[in-house]
Amino acid sequence: MSYEALKSKLDQISDKLTGIDVKSDKRIFLNCDADNALAVNKFIFEDIGARFCIETGIDCDDRFEIIYHYSYDQTGCIINVKASIFDRDDPRIDSLTPVVSAAEWIEREIHDILGINFNGHPRMERLILADDWPEGVYPMRKDSVKQ
Repeated sequence: MSYEALKSKLDQISDKLTGIDVKSDKRIFLNCDADNALAVNKFIFEDIGARFCIETGIDCDDRFEIIYHYSYDQTGCIINVKASIFDRDDPRIDSLTPVVSAAEWIEREIHDILGINFNGHPRMERLILADDWPEGVYPMRKDSVKQ
């Protein structure tokens, strides 16, 4: 699916997007707030039929971002959904697992390293950090890095 082919379908979720960034005909970023991330992802996965690849968590100083990566294998187009979380004290976003069960482990990993809570996740427990790792210390948060 190219951007031109996707554009008409995006009208269905345009009220949930804060922007669209077309890097090329085969690389598209759909930007949204955390509150709309699940609806946008559900649309890309179920209605467009793109294959979920992975999620990425990023500390951007003033916010966190979760980027969901999808491949539309028929054309080689990569669709990314970029959700911004502005509450750094209690970062939360709805879990993708009710729609895409394969998101379970990566959401646990993102929680371990950035402290982002995934609402509705079926098993939000540690995955990669040691059991004796201090609570509230997240190794990939910029404010956790000692200077």
